[in-house]
Amino acid sequence: MNVLSLFDGMSCGQIALTELGCFPEKYYASEVDKFAIQQTMHVFPGTIQLGDVTKVDVSQLDRIDLLIGGSPCQSFSFAGKQVGMVTTDKVDITDLQTYLDLKEMGFEFEGQSYLFWEYMRILTDIRKYNPDVKFLLENVVMSKKWEAVLTAAIGVEPVRINSNLVSAQNRKRLYWTNIAEIPQPKDEGIYIRDILEDEVDEKYYLSDKTIQGMINHTEKSTEKGNGFGARVVSPDGKANTLLQRCYKDGKDNLIVASRGRTDPDGITRQNLEPRTDGKSNCITMVQKDNPLLEWLREWLRDLSPHVKGVTVTTEGIRTHRGDAKKSGVSVLGTIRFSDSKNDTLLTGSKNLILREDCRVRRLTPRECARLQTVPEWYEWVVSDTQIYRMCGNGWTVKVIEHILGNLFI
Repeated sequence: MNVLSLFDGMSCGQIALTELGCFPEKYYASEVDKFAIQQTMHVFPGTIQLGDVTKVDVSQLDRIDLLIGGSPCQSFSFAGKQVGMVTTDKVDITDLQTYLDLKEMGFEFEGQSYLFWEYMRILTDIRKYNPDVKFLLENVVMSKKWEAVLTAAIGVEPVRINSNLVSAQNRKRLYWTNIAEIPQPKDEGIYIRDILEDEVDEKYYLSDKTIQGMINHTEKSTEKGNGFGARVVSPDGKANTLLQRCYKDGKDNLIVASRGRTDPDGITRQNLEPRTDGKSNCITMVQKDNPLLEWLREWLRDLSPHVKGVTVTTEGIRTHRGDAKKSGVSVLGTIRFSDSKNDTLLTGSKNLILREDCRVRRLTPRECARLQTVPEWYEWVVSDTQIYRMCGNGWTVKVIEHILGNLFI
């Protein structure tokens, strides 16, 4: 089998095929980022790099059996301006021929999402000599208008899959494929706690200055019309309610603190507040968008295995364990919020103070890779910054493995 991967990045498609035990005769990759190419060639030295997708000529390649790719999503994303595929003069591009005509006339295009039409150009060319070619296209959940345009062009309805079924990451994506009728993956029940490293270098913890910078960045982003950035939400009020629900069901002992919220002005912003599902947000190229808020981590790690439950009040968090002499529960310990009015320590209990400025850190590169279900054998040779970028731009490997696995059924 010969594979052509467009927008190959760190070669998540090749990782998925390797996990499936499939080793293509030839694996062609179109990628322009030098660091992504460096990373791919280290892990998969047999990859045939083709460079710029706009210059790919399939007539010069061996017969392609499988075409895969995830064209740039920024102009489709709800976190961006959602302009879709347009020229800089705001002319919508809704079919391949229009794109090819505009390209030939020298028109310039907004953003990078228009490169979907390069995917379609290449797929169309492959179909001329291999009408049975299998394909897989991935992109973000987008407006109904642009989803309909992509669907009409490629000829199949998309399957919507959230990566949280196979990883600790909430990542909703659309997948267009003719491989098979793709069922939803089995929920593997993976949470943030399952992907965290035991030892984390101090450099990954955010300083007060950095957190303030994130807040300032939000204001600048708002002026530009997009929602990238962050605001710190106090532990009281809404955040306490979220915290209570999270601890009540006992899913995790470490809460992802970044959450997208759409404000009345229509701008989606990233708030630093606890999630309730034990999952991360969709990771991006900028890992300040996905910090972790370390609530109670060290203390909960040492809790007695006999803990029966947790009570959260407006003043603090109280844990309980069963008492053989009583039918009820006895207090094991209390953690109080720093703004609690009741500072009285309970006699005989273990008391700690939970301060508003709980430590915040970014995910480590390895943790980001685990969120994308990149296997541990994948050896990184690029910087942390590049790992963050590649993971944010990449695919959730287990989802791709789930889809491509239908090739071999």
